[in-house]
Amino acid sequence: MSTEELQDKIAASSGWIGSVKSEMGRVLVGQELLVDRLMVGLLCNGHVLLEGVPGLAKTLAVKALSGSLDASFARFQFTPDLLPADLLGTMVYNPQEASFSPKLGPIFNNLILADEINRAPAKVQSALLEAMQERQVTLGDRTYKLPEPFLVLATQNPIDQEGTYQLPEAQLDRFLLKVSVGYPTKEEELTVLDRMANSEPIYQTKTAANPEQVAASRQLVNEVYIDPAVREYIVELIRATRQPAKVDVGLRHLIRAGASPRGTINLALTARAHAFINGRSFVTPQDVKDMAHDVLRHRILLSYEAEAEDTSTDQILDRILSKVPVP
Repeated sequence: MSTEELQDKIAASSGWIGSVKSEMGRVLVGQELLVDRLMVGLLCNGHVLLEGVPGLAKTLAVKALSGSLDASFARFQFTPDLLPADLLGTMVYNPQEASFSPKLGPIFNNLILADEINRAPAKVQSALLEAMQERQVTLGDRTYKLPEPFLVLATQNPIDQEGTYQLPEAQLDRFLLKVSVGYPTKEEELTVLDRMANSEPIYQTKTAANPEQVAASRQLVNEVYIDPAVREYIVELIRATRQPAKVDVGLRHLIRAGASPRGTINLALTARAHAFINGRSFVTPQDVKDMAHDVLRHRILLSYEAEAEDTSTDQILDRILSKVPVP
């Protein structure tokens, strides 16, 4: 497929993205970055972790997205007493037939909202691993495929640590993106006040796309061109997280472990999706830079020195991005 043909196909296939964004904008004020990252998650078939203080519309954004798509949706409110069977389902004994039959849990939906995911204990966290990575669930001696598309969109509160369980690194790595959700601007907050400060605010969205359109766009995302120089730039960024002293001596003792090859794969894939959303058939270095923080902030383990100096992964990534030569 030539570049011109791919460009035309992208223009024809990406129309649903604008429709979904417009529909979400009926109930969501601002948060353009959050909405864009949810679109990237859809296009890459990857799970998204949203982190921010309460009241920033994280849950509302996910519910608005599910309402805009013709897809099934389930919401879990994670609590310390939640059990794996509450999510996955279990085997039920039938005394008349003297046999067990599966009762599938609510995880068998297209979009899963895991609200306050860090409030669930380790058993529930590990139960999600197979579903998130393998997109299947094992009950008894049988394995059941999850529907397509299947996305886990999780939220967590970074400041309230009472009654929470830190997510294991293995599960964090299953998330394609970790999006940091910030406060709205003054103008956006005034709009929120005008729109939501009544007894019947608008929370419902109408269907603006279907899974078939999403699947067609995913195929085109795979065709988006990445120049060899940009591919090398992606690898150099990932390698800089493992050997930071080679690009900045000041980072020598701040990183305990860098990003894995899964980070390399996901950075390239999300850069393609970012280019697709912007109507381009090729990836630029700026696409890589735009996605680097969301792809890598949960894949870098800070050292004790970094934590003592109150240095964040975002600050470290800023320094790496400023030091690695751009093609």
